[in-house]
Amino acid sequence: MAEDSSNSIKIFWAELPKADEDFLGAIRDWKNVQIAMDEEVIWLKSFTDEQAASSEIQQLPNFILYELRDGLLFRKDALVPSKKMRTALLWTPIDKALKLTFPISNNNFFGIDEKVDVKLKPSEEEQPAMALLCSISEIKEAITTIPKFKLEKLDWIVIDDKTLFLGTPLLSFPGKTFWLKDGHLLPTGFDFEFKNLSSLLQRKYNADQNQWLLWNENGSVLYLNKEDFRKMSVSSFRLTEKSREWS
Repeated sequence: MAEDSSNSIKIFWAELPKADEDFLGAIRDWKNVQIAMDEEVIWLKSFTDEQAASSEIQQLPNFILYELRDGLLFRKDALVPSKKMRTALLWTPIDKALKLTFPISNNNFFGIDEKVDVKLKPSEEEQPAMALLCSISEIKEAITTIPKFKLEKLDWIVIDDKTLFLGTPLLSFPGKTFWLKDGHLLPTGFDFEFKNLSSLLQRKYNADQNQWLLWNENGSVLYLNKEDFRKMSVSSFRLTEKSREWS
């Protein structure tokens, strides 16, 4: 009896020019994916159905996804094959084959020397704000009127002439809000261009999870030690203001 192909498991392959290898960092943590090199082409296989349809795959430039059937490679929805399956390839798990490297740039919004050159893009997904960056001069009068029970739920830190509040519910002060993703504080309404970079960046730059990574829309980042945050109170704010006046 002939096999019912409609119930068979789909096997996905893909190819990408070697020149575009750096873009694979977005899917490097897909440990099930295998990778092999063939002259000027990178071959990949073992994608799940969900991975094959993901936005991470769709955003990779010059990336061609195939379905393997009877030793032939078919593009999506194609009725005729594009090429034969390649043989004699040396396959390696993608997370072991790719080096995790990121270029360095200096145009940092907060003035630190180095940053990861990562792009953020507007996101259609709404996320609750978890942090608020305010100008100290704009809030120093109003903060003394906030009830104690609202302040004590927040942690805070001073960044130059600004203060960053962390926690919920946030205060209704003018400023810039951020949402929390894997230890990153991202501007509300924005996300990483390649969503899988979130965990990769944490493993490379914040392996001990002892920092918050505060991002700006242009891709610049500020590293904030968690131990430098203090519980918010009117008295701690006044002491900080005094120390700023003396310095």
